[in-house]
Amino acid sequence: MPEPLSPRALLDALVGFPTVSRDSNLPLIDWVQDYLAAHGITAHRHVKPDEPGKAALFAHVGPPVEGGVILSGHTDVVPVDGQDWTCDPWRVTERDGRLFGRGTTDMKGFDALAIWALVEAQRRGVSRPLQIALSYDEEIGCAGAPPLIEAMQVLPRAADVIVGEPTMMKAVTGHKGGLTYWIHVHGFEVHSALLHTGVSAIMWGARMIDWANRMNERLAAAEPQGMAGLFDPPYTNLHVGMIKGGTAHNIAAKDCEFGFGYRVVPGETPDQWRRVTEEKVAELTAGMQKIRPEAWIEITERFCLPPFAPEPDNTAEALVRRITGDNSENFVSYGTEASHFQAAGYKAVVCGPGSITVAHQPDEYITVAQFEEGRRFMMRLLERLA
Repeated sequence: MPEPLSPRALLDALVGFPTVSRDSNLPLIDWVQDYLAAHGITAHRHVKPDEPGKAALFAHVGPPVEGGVILSGHTDVVPVDGQDWTCDPWRVTERDGRLFGRGTTDMKGFDALAIWALVEAQRRGVSRPLQIALSYDEEIGCAGAPPLIEAMQVLPRAADVIVGEPTMMKAVTGHKGGLTYWIHVHGFEVHSALLHTGVSAIMWGARMIDWANRMNERLAAAEPQGMAGLFDPPYTNLHVGMIKGGTAHNIAAKDCEFGFGYRVVPGETPDQWRRVTEEKVAELTAGMQKIRPEAWIEITERFCLPPFAPEPDNTAEALVRRITGDNSENFVSYGTEASHFQAAGYKAVVCGPGSITVAHQPDEYITVAQFEEGRRFMMRLLERLA
């Protein structure tokens, strides 16, 4: 049996795979599966049904009993296109106490530590099982988590999940959910001089966007309710990040398309905002069709992520707090796969090395100190599992 790789060597290997969400992650999955097999660990994979170039990986170490701990990470990363990097994003570069490279903090740093801990658990032996779950498509809406969780039910069911998104090794026990659409406004082209006889998809799309602005203003002015007050901002917010449409300046636009999304606070549900969206789309469509019956608004749901809510008797949170000594309350507005695990009945907590403030940016990095703190966390976890 070969000598295990160090966490740093594992990080070097993982960053070397350019697993941007739009591309395949199979070379990384193949490598991890082979590495675990070389150390006596049988890993299973779940292949994405409609995109066989992507797969998730999961494995179990320890006695074949329920009640173990899952180390949860994702294998995909965001693109580097158009970003001004000062080093090769697909190679770990150490400089000034930092490890630069795409995914070093979000979240191949944690993945490397989790793989190292799983092999160590196999070598040392544990009385409480340790599992690993590596997903695909996290960066495009945590879409890979639900099928991974379902596939993992062939293993003895674990109890606690540590989702290793970068939190500076602080325990995060709540975050907002997400609901995102792609909206296609189908207008009716006419000469712009005869605008009243046609339907400009851009101008009617602007009504939907203006409604989002007004909704944000109303929500921001309201008194926060329940758990919403734990977040910044303390309300569900609406956002449009991309838009395209139109043919020429003097033509009422036939098409306008844009992304339309919500960051949903715990205490509210994506279903509530789904109904609100459908009602607004129906209202605007009715107005368009009074002018031209052919006009309409098409909405396609891209992803839905439930909020992650703090809960009493969270054994995963208690485990992380015992290991880290951190008793601070931490809630974030970005989403993670923790909410899908929570919805599936697991106790979950978000805790991992690195800072979210440098994720997705050029020259993304994790500090050597944070990476080492992550290794110490895994050492203490293994001691408890033993």
